[in-house]
Amino acid sequence: MNELKNLMNGRVLVPGDEGFDEARKPWNLAVDQPVRAVVEVADADDVAAAIGYARLHGLAVTAQPSGHGPSGNAEGTILLRTHGLGGVEIGDGVARVGAGVKWGEVLAAASPLGLTGLAGSSPVVSVVGYTLGGGLSWFSRKYGFAADTVRAFEAVDAEGTRIRVTADQDPELFWALRGGGGDFAIVTAMEFELRPAPSLYGGRIMWPVERAPEVLDAFREVTLSAPDELTVWFDLLQIPAGPGFVMIDCTFLGRDPGGLLRPFDLVGGAVSDNRRPLPVAELGSICDEPTNPSPGTSRCELLTELDDQVTAVLLGEPIDPLISVQIRHLGGALSSPADGGGAAGHLDEPYLLYAFGQPSEATDERLGRLGKALVPFSSGRKPYTMLHGGEQAAAAFPRESLTRLRALKRARDPHGVIRANFPVLA
Repeated sequence: MNELKNLMNGRVLVPGDEGFDEARKPWNLAVDQPVRAVVEVADADDVAAAIGYARLHGLAVTAQPSGHGPSGNAEGTILLRTHGLGGVEIGDGVARVGAGVKWGEVLAAASPLGLTGLAGSSPVVSVVGYTLGGGLSWFSRKYGFAADTVRAFEAVDAEGTRIRVTADQDPELFWALRGGGGDFAIVTAMEFELRPAPSLYGGRIMWPVERAPEVLDAFREVTLSAPDELTVWFDLLQIPAGPGFVMIDCTFLGRDPGGLLRPFDLVGGAVSDNRRPLPVAELGSICDEPTNPSPGTSRCELLTELDDQVTAVLLGEPIDPLISVQIRHLGGALSSPADGGGAAGHLDEPYLLYAFGQPSEATDERLGRLGKALVPFSSGRKPYTMLHGGEQAAAAFPRESLTRLRALKRARDPHGVIRANFPVLA
């Protein structure tokens, strides 16, 4: 690997180097990544050089700014850490970000302008990685997938050539990069449209877990008629070796949701309620997710309904050994194809279930049992960014889209030089 080190402006680490084991770790510490080398790229030229080296030596590269969404499918690859590709520029309602930029940075810059990007719940997820997988946002009911706000990608292709990808310059690759994952090029920067958010309301209500049946009934009532500006998530939370809670997290694109959330006020017995007007820059405070890597295992299902039978599955046994069982309301703009939309497509399913726990046999067994019980009420499709180890990219796409993505992969990268966390040909 000395030749590779000589090609790079950034740092190259190989097995035996100090810091290698730490550098190869993904965000989910339960996933092992036995990579051949880690390249902390300094610029797009480093990305091109790494791809050129990989092509010459029959290797593959995979890109991770911070390591979210790993599958463990990285054996023998050159891992490109793109967290050094920073920079946020905003002008005329359009943001340009480097591949290493995190959502918190964009929201901090956009918030004073009365604008927002279509961010998710965590401020420490990379904007580019999230968007390549589609990007399910707090505001997707109003505006659709984050991927469909992209105007242009700056990338390096499997030939090692720096390219600019737009709807006019390369429509097929532009379609694939908007939700098809990172299997087609290594994106170094991205331009995307921001959306108006002159005012925002949101927060969390928390009750003892004993109130879960009432809260879930209220959740069903609210989501049956919620306007697209309102997004509500239901969450069963089990604190390890501690008490259980039921929570409602919500955002409303406006100053005040009025009576839209009144069914939750009628439940009573809340132990905390921090709903309030808040700046877009504080979006991540709603869920207050961990900002440091940790081990975990998860399962996601897209639900076709949320009737009494599904309720019985969710509440029929204790949450433990899981930590969280969450139901997100979808619908709205997500349920219809976007004009000129990308590979993320649309979602017919009105709800999403996401369950999470610490890695253990008991957790795996509980997740498997939950998934099996929900088979009659789930579509089998999975959002790309919520795939977990053992699942394949095929689960994220309708058959026609998967066929199209695979054809593009074979045409543009026949030697498999670029490898996504979840490759489309697997």
